Amino acid sequence: MLDSIFSSASSGATLPQALISLFMALILGFVISLIYRWKSEASPTLTVGLILMPAVVQAVIFLVNGNLGTGLAVMGAFTLIRFRSVAGSAKDITCIFFAMAVGLATGMGYAMYAVLFTVVVGGAYFLLSTIGYGEKAEVKSLRITIPEDLEYEGIFDDLLHTYTNKADLCTVKTTNLGSLFELQYRIVMKDTRQQKALIDDIRCRNGNLSVAIGKAAPWKDEL
Repeated sequence: MLDSIFSSASSGATLPQALISLFMALILGFVISLIYRWKSEASPTLTVGLILMPAVVQAVIFLVNGNLGTGLAVMGAFTLIRFRSVAGSAKDITCIFFAMAVGLATGMGYAMYAVLFTVVVGGAYFLLSTIGYGEKAEVKSLRITIPEDLEYEGIFDDLLHTYTNKADLCTVKTTNLGSLFELQYRIVMKDTRQQKALIDDIRCRNGNLSVAIGKAAPWKDEL
């Protein structure tokens, strides 16, 4: 019965061929998921989604192959899903398109090309992540609280020049009902072991008020 259903499908594939293509899509999706997790803060939901996405796309392509009306309906469904999803980082979206391309290749019967595509693109992703291409030195967030009557322009420049390779004043805002100011810098430390020395020197100038160094918010690389 199942053989007759598959033989009547527009793709003309048999049940064994469809199952082989489906399992290959799952295997390649698992490989893509492993590559995505390499040296990155992987989202658990996206990690699972990358495994299943090639199989889902493969099944969709298998069903709509040669059927224009069904293809248009599926395209509309994918459009609705796209606008209901939350945009991720550039790497996340790249991996999503990676998985979709593998699903398209397996769904259209280009199994060897899907394997080759996974090896080449996955190898490039693995290599770039390993060598840290595009990554910069760790950026820290420095928050300094000062009295409202203290002139903050240039008061910490010599300290920042001594302890950091780069320091940018990002925001200045009032706190504690306007009685205090808070300065926020993005800094790159010359030596992370000197954070305490930097804090101690700043406290000598800001009246021993609050000083905090933490992880800076990442740059917005959303597409």
